[in-house]
Amino acid sequence: MQEVCSVFKKAELNNVSSILASGNIIFSSNKDKTELKPLLEKAMSVHFNYEAFLFLKEKSEIEAIIKNNPFVKSKDFHTYSFIGIDDIEILLMENFINGIKTKEEEAQIKSTNFYWKIPKGNTLESEFGKILGQKKLKNSFTSRNINTLEKILNKI
Repeated sequence: MQEVCSVFKKAELNNVSSILASGNIIFSSNKDKTELKPLLEKAMSVHFNYEAFLFLKEKSEIEAIIKNNPFVKSKDFHTYSFIGIDDIEILLMENFINGIKTKEEEAQIKSTNFYWKIPKGNTLESEFGKILGQKKLKNSFTSRNINTLEKILNKI
């Protein structure tokens, strides 16, 4: 994550830091995110020699994702939010609806955001979890545990 932060710093961003080891970078900039996204994707792609896809969110957007979470927190479940290209929530919901679900696995769309609740220990074994790993979708979205989003928000 230090190397990723160095790329962001070289792109002249301020207050650059990482959260956990999950690819979350916090920074400040006077530039608009529509300008930042291609700039940072190019910088990451050149530095790491792969095609980078980034999803940028402002503090207010992270707050809204957490606030709109339709699921009650439970020590027995993980809740994920999905951030991605326009209308990705519709594709994800279609895949979820058409798949076999584990007991108590749920999904909802709230304000164009897809939320998935899964019993702990079932994330990678669930049919929907396997769909998420498909290469054809890798540049379309990323997922974050609600707990991670809360840690990000607390650090901003």
